[in-house]
Amino acid sequence: MMRPLVGVVCDRFFLGEHDLHSAKHSYVRALMTGANVSPVLIPATRDIETFDSYLDALSGLLFPGGASNVEAHRYGGQGSADMLVDPDRDHVALTLMREAAARDMPMLAICRGFQELNVAFGGKLHTDIHACGHSADHLEDLAEDLPTRYRYRHEIDISPAGILSTLANAPRVRVNSLHRQGVAALAPRLVVEARAPDGLIEACRVDGHTFALGVQWHPEVMLEHDALSLALFEAFGASCRGYRYSTQRAAHQEA
Repeated sequence: MMRPLVGVVCDRFFLGEHDLHSAKHSYVRALMTGANVSPVLIPATRDIETFDSYLDALSGLLFPGGASNVEAHRYGGQGSADMLVDPDRDHVALTLMREAAARDMPMLAICRGFQELNVAFGGKLHTDIHACGHSADHLEDLAEDLPTRYRYRHEIDISPAGILSTLANAPRVRVNSLHRQGVAALAPRLVVEARAPDGLIEACRVDGHTFALGVQWHPEVMLEHDALSLALFEAFGASCRGYRYSTQRAAHQEA
């Protein structure tokens, strides 16, 4: 059986004089091994004005983490000179989220993607959660090597009767959450799935959507030894397969 195609939104940045579109291999690998789907990279460019050709071909979307932050003007906030932004990714990700939600297409949003999910549906962000008094447990130390950097940072309290509650089968788990921005005001369409001990929202879902989940941490790097991380990607893959089946069935009935 052919694997469903799942779009992965790229970052756009310069390496020397080269203008690049990229996605970390950890996300691609997690989709292939955990979700059992075939990743398709979607370039980050404002040259894309309509996304129907992508959405018609895909069965799901992954919005990965990234080094940049969502532009502050998109949620009515104030940016800072040292804040790395990616306007092209913002354009692609925020538009795709709204259009995919209208189709009930499965979505998994991680770290920056989690923040995009909130902004896409009208929420607001803290530009710097640590300046707002939230715990340093969320803070990334770039001087650390990657395995150390992506270790468990803190616990989260999981809301009952949500997607994560079903997958984790526990009220509290540890996560490897690393971020500078965070939810200041949750979008009206979103429902809290989990919070950190300091009260910061760490996961949410789109209300009424079959599978549209955002998490602030990095399950893509923990598939081999973290049960919730693997369960999350497996559930996302199953939802993508269900979506492909339903759309193919609908197309067959119309033919």
